[in-house]
Amino acid sequence: MSLLDIITARIRGDGPISIADYMADCLLHPTYGYYVTRDPLGAAGDFTTAPEISQMFGELIGLSLAQAWMDQGCPAPFTLAELGPGRGTLMQDALRAASKVPGFATALRLVLVEASPVLRQAQAKRLASYAPTWIESVADLPEAPLFLIANEFYDALPLRQFHRAEEGWRECRVGLKGDELTLGLAGAAAQPALDHRLEDTKPGDIVEFSPAATSVTETIASRIAAHGGAALIVDYGDWHSLGDTVQALKDHEPRPILHRPGEADLTAHVDFETIALAARAEGCAHSRLAPQGVFLERLGITQRAEALARGAGDKALSEITAAHRRLTHPAEMGNLFKVMGLFPVTAPPPPGLTV
Repeated sequence: MSLLDIITARIRGDGPISIADYMADCLLHPTYGYYVTRDPLGAAGDFTTAPEISQMFGELIGLSLAQAWMDQGCPAPFTLAELGPGRGTLMQDALRAASKVPGFATALRLVLVEASPVLRQAQAKRLASYAPTWIESVADLPEAPLFLIANEFYDALPLRQFHRAEEGWRECRVGLKGDELTLGLAGAAAQPALDHRLEDTKPGDIVEFSPAATSVTETIASRIAAHGGAALIVDYGDWHSLGDTVQALKDHEPRPILHRPGEADLTAHVDFETIALAARAEGCAHSRLAPQGVFLERLGITQRAEALARGAGDKALSEITAAHRRLTHPAEMGNLFKVMGLFPVTAPPPPGLTV
């Protein structure tokens, strides 16, 4: 039995499934899901994230949240949370920097939202001194002041894809052609969640919508609006979803999304407008969308790189220079990745962001 067998049987029994259902099975199936069965990070994995490139990324994230915590009167206790923490590298770097702020480390209660047993083990090893608690869902976050990191989390949330037709929206679905998985379109229908996209799209355009992203944001924003806090959301995408952005990655190379389900990472560009609208609906403010490079430069990444470079050998200096470029240069991650902050309407945005 494989995940392909399971998905094939499901389609034969119930008919074609949405891209969202396919992504959920591929990534989170309890036995065969991609994130459940492996450590996908690094050279030996399928992709590399910013905190694995350099400690500077996590350190600056941590300092931004620590300043936001001070700006809101240093609430104690508070929840420090990360969604999809990977190996725990980002949080380890963030805490090393933020713990230099008096009172921060003693006031925090570390909560990690992680589905992968493999990655939970790595997180436990790195973050043991902070006694982390793991939860399965964002809905389980405590009712308390919340300071949260979501780096490359939203891009893996299941989404639905719609093709605009003259008579309405046609949803892309995964079906069967013989024994092979194939993509097709359902009949045209109204989609109230996409009514606001009728003004800026035309027949033939593709729009992606993630109900999961809306739900996750509503939960985070409701905690922040009620109790205070801030969230930093870092991901690739833009303000509006437009076009087919669903992609599969295996061994750092693109793969067809229907090939060998459960064995490749599946992601899509994040529609930050969806996040902003969901936050506003819960009475929470959001920052302007900032390119990652701009955000990190505002926080002083160049000065931090220079400090790390002092006294470094040639090899280390070259690595620091390359990491700085990769994180900030417009041709690398600097423009592709964006940052948005969520915060109470009575508070300033986290440092590095503007309103």
